[in-house]
Amino acid sequence: MKFDIITIFPKIFDSYFNESIVKRAHEKEIIKINIHNLRDFTVDKHKTVDDSPYGGGVGMVLMAEPIIKAVEKVSNPSTSLRASKKTKIILFSAKGRQFNQKMAYDWSKKFDQLILITGRYEGIDERVKTVLKAEEVSIGPYVLTDGEVPAMAVVSAVTRLLPGAIKLESLAEESHWNQLLKREKGGGKGKNGGLEYPHYTRPEVLEYKGKKYRVPKILLSGDHKKIEEWRKSKSI
Repeated sequence: MKFDIITIFPKIFDSYFNESIVKRAHEKEIIKINIHNLRDFTVDKHKTVDDSPYGGGVGMVLMAEPIIKAVEKVSNPSTSLRASKKTKIILFSAKGRQFNQKMAYDWSKKFDQLILITGRYEGIDERVKTVLKAEEVSIGPYVLTDGEVPAMAVVSAVTRLLPGAIKLESLAEESHWNQLLKREKGGGKGKNGGLEYPHYTRPEVLEYKGKKYRVPKILLSGDHKKIEEWRKSKSI
């Protein structure tokens, strides 16, 4: 999977993408991440990427032309804007469709390249969405200062679903995964709803401010059948 991220703050990704699962997936060549500085696609000496909104209003709006040029450059396999059916263009916006596990799963299966356009300020010229036929996506019902955080969230969510990125057993019992697979097979939500059961580790007794917090006895019993039944009953 190839991720191409268009941003005006390329260094913001350095720390996150060089740690943990994403880093290992990159080293194993499961993914490739390219960060593109939007200012490299401007035409004036000041490398202007934004301007005031038509009709008035507070703040600045990211201009369409540099973004379109950037996407044209990174689109795979040629310079045609939507040359490949396996390329998806995503525009992060507070008014976009809310990102979820099914979207991450579908993208990991259907596409070879995700082009992620990160927004700033008051937003992005609407013509970017129109020209590129980009899908507007939000990671939640709230407004962020930037689109870089959503880009990192999407890379994380999609990467971990790619074969070899993490152990399949790690997915098997986690929140949303079983629920998603049941829907894929036409089984509906299932009686346990699909969100994961509570987890505990050492110490067996946690003391905090004079109170003791114990691990549920069933988890210490060694009775795997009863433990499985307990976990199912605790799944949300």
